[in-house]
Amino acid sequence: MDLRLPRRGALRGPRRLLAAAAAVVVLAGAGTWTAVASGGDAPPVRRADRVMAMDGGVRVDTSYFTAPGGGRRPAVLLGHGFGGSKDDVRQQAEELARDGYAVLTWSARGFGRSTGEIGLNDPKGEVADVSRLLDWLARQPEVRLDKAGDPRVGMAGGSYGGAIALLAAGHDDRVDAIAPAITYWNLADALFPNGVFKKLWAGIFINSGGGCAKFEPTLCAMYERVAESGVPDAKARALLEERSPSAVGDRVKVPTLLFQGQSDSLFPLGQADRAARAIRANGAPVDVDWIAGGHDGGDLEASRVQARTAAWFDRYLKGDKSADTGPAFRVTRTGGIDSTDGEAQLRGASAGSYPGLAAGVRPVPLTGGEQSVANPAGASPPAVSALPGLGGSGGLAQLSSLGVGVSLDFPGQFARFESAPVADNLHITGSPTATVRVRSSGGDAVLFAKVYDVGPDGRQQVLPSQLVTPLRVTDAKSGKDVRITLPAIDHDVEKGHRLRLVLSSTDLGYASPAAPATYAVALKSELSVPTAPGVTSAAAPLPSWVWWLPATGALIALALLLTARRRTAAPAPDPELAEVPLQISGLSKRYARAQDRYAVRELSFRVEKGQVLGLLGPNGAGKTTTLRMLMGLIKPDAGEIRVFGHAIRPGAPVLSRVGAFVEGAGFLPHLSGRENLELYWKATGRPPGDAHLDEALEIAGLGDALARAVRTYSQGMRQRLAIAQAMLGLPDLLILDEPTNGLDPPQIREMREVMIRYAAAGRTVIVSSHLLAEVEQSCTHLVVMDRGRLVQAGPVAEIVGSGDTLLVGTATAVDTPAAEKVAALPGVVSAVPTDEGLLVRLDADGSAEHLVAELVRLEVPVRSVGPHRRLEDAFLTLIGGSA
Repeated sequence: MDLRLPRRGALRGPRRLLAAAAAVVVLAGAGTWTAVASGGDAPPVRRADRVMAMDGGVRVDTSYFTAPGGGRRPAVLLGHGFGGSKDDVRQQAEELARDGYAVLTWSARGFGRSTGEIGLNDPKGEVADVSRLLDWLARQPEVRLDKAGDPRVGMAGGSYGGAIALLAAGHDDRVDAIAPAITYWNLADALFPNGVFKKLWAGIFINSGGGCAKFEPTLCAMYERVAESGVPDAKARALLEERSPSAVGDRVKVPTLLFQGQSDSLFPLGQADRAARAIRANGAPVDVDWIAGGHDGGDLEASRVQARTAAWFDRYLKGDKSADTGPAFRVTRTGGIDSTDGEAQLRGASAGSYPGLAAGVRPVPLTGGEQSVANPAGASPPAVSALPGLGGSGGLAQLSSLGVGVSLDFPGQFARFESAPVADNLHITGSPTATVRVRSSGGDAVLFAKVYDVGPDGRQQVLPSQLVTPLRVTDAKSGKDVRITLPAIDHDVEKGHRLRLVLSSTDLGYASPAAPATYAVALKSELSVPTAPGVTSAAAPLPSWVWWLPATGALIALALLLTARRRTAAPAPDPELAEVPLQISGLSKRYARAQDRYAVRELSFRVEKGQVLGLLGPNGAGKTTTLRMLMGLIKPDAGEIRVFGHAIRPGAPVLSRVGAFVEGAGFLPHLSGRENLELYWKATGRPPGDAHLDEALEIAGLGDALARAVRTYSQGMRQRLAIAQAMLGLPDLLILDEPTNGLDPPQIREMREVMIRYAAAGRTVIVSSHLLAEVEQSCTHLVVMDRGRLVQAGPVAEIVGSGDTLLVGTATAVDTPAAEKVAALPGVVSAVPTDEGLLVRLDADGSAEHLVAELVRLEVPVRSVGPHRRLEDAFLTLIGGSA
């Protein structure tokens, strides 16, 4: 099979357009049109599903999204991530369609319902398919054309979908703008960095693709060859490079918005750096955005990324010069604890130009003489840095958030060079570099370089983003100087901390030589640290009322004196909070006739879209008072409540986006459930079509009972009818106060499913409940109150997860002999097999990082590691037993 790149320009020109157009066959005829519901005043979206025939009999499953009106409009192609399908990007497609784009999504070859073999974005396979999709778009009456056969089109997608956007821009000159995210520029560099095989990520690639047989035979043979030898050869590298955007880098000349993840050992920040430099050299506009998360977990900032992508397309596809596309460079930073939700606060830092990875270099002297490093036979036990597949919730990232070091280097298997304590805070932005001399007792030496941030006690050490740089040093018997470029990071080193350069002989994620060897490592230079001084963090803004409250107060006082009747004007909406369902700031409410007693005092927290937030606290904690203020039923004495940026006042229009069940619902017993709901909605004065009655009833799951008189309902059915009433109009924010009161266990389970289903559509639920076990299963986040004050806020897993018991998830069941071996380990009190894996209790000397290393040594098939503690334990700890 000939896998060479097509000759330059082979896919361009009018003749290619006509030939490719003829090759596209719509197998589903006119397609299947589906109406997509939308909330508020947003236009409805229509979706047409079609299966298109490509070269070689491959069938590609597509969906086409449009909103009515607007005439011809630009188009957007949205690609999905590896192992996914077109369904993964449906929500973004619908939003772009409402924004005035014609959007086409598709499942790549070998994924979803599409046929064919996975070619890792083969120019003759997946890339050629995109050109045929462009041909189809050019024939649609809704799509704006730059000329005959040439649609105005942008491309976006994450990971695999981001790479196809870059590749298509290089192969087909009809692509006009792209916004790829967390993807690669050179796949060979990503999987074979510096000649070292990234074996765990490569294995995950093959596994998530459905196994080696699902790939093109040449790719499968290449993987098996490299996996067996552990050494990537020149042929393997060439095969991946020809399928990489870097192969057509000189032909990517369209406006490009690059998002890259800081928590990403698969495609680190250096991949976006190389893409930015190459595309900018072609004369195209390029902006770079480093997001918080990545393939190893963390916050992918989906809402912000999608909003910035839409603005990018508005400017470069619609020609809207007023569209705010953001700064040329932006990086998300952690700026302490957010008082609104108790989580790490994410702030943007920016610069007017992209600084690259080596701006503002500062020398940091290191100490340490030549050191001997052993590469053990079989490269075991391996050091631990990132563990692909364990980076999400419930894995190592969760342990890191609890202050547990998750990186591990074995004595005798690494060299260490350390700085003096830094005199002032040092912010690293980019790739540190250093030079070392390496000598090997054998031929090649393989080492893994990393820089730790070491606390003042010298023991607590953090590996920023869990990133390492692998090095293969060839012909190192007589010694060789090696310049190390460490992974790009954005990390703040506090005053008094040290930097520690470590070179380890092994790493769990990579292939190391199986033959034992000894390396001698000596330092040849200081550590050069980039600081990017032109990148400035956005200061935490003072609340807007600090500026306008005095003047507004004076004006209101004057107006009241003149009219005696003028109502206080509501504060202007805050556009920065337009997508935030709820933000409470400094909220206080005194008890009546008690100036010094508070029902709620200085309460602040924030709720995001898609969350199910549990509001917890003992009796008298102020939960119901808070909810009543949120609904505008009572006025606070101090502070502010904003719902989607609008300040809450009695009768505020934004309350139409809020549904609530707080005091219990009263129904007319002789009417049916449906009649009660219809009567209630009619009383609101809003159009019947806005009720979304059927959708609310489907979520509530009442079935045929809706036709019966309410007097025949059980308590659980009445509760669900009340919830359905609160959900009428499908409000974006749903508030439920003790929704499970009086329900039996099956009814409680049903109520849990109602809340989860409702939030799954991107809406938000706030539930106050005293059933802690139920809250732990249904809620994603918690706010814990006691005596009117905030005690703690954050994800359920973080609040629960601070005990001494860990749940080790395993790929297969752990038998009793294996569990006994784990129980006998130092630092382990007990190890009990469970359906999920192992429940391991640690003693005072035990640590999570050593447990992980020992489990790897014992060949326990670890899939996840996370803390295991009941919410009840955490709750009682937080409130000090006041419940």
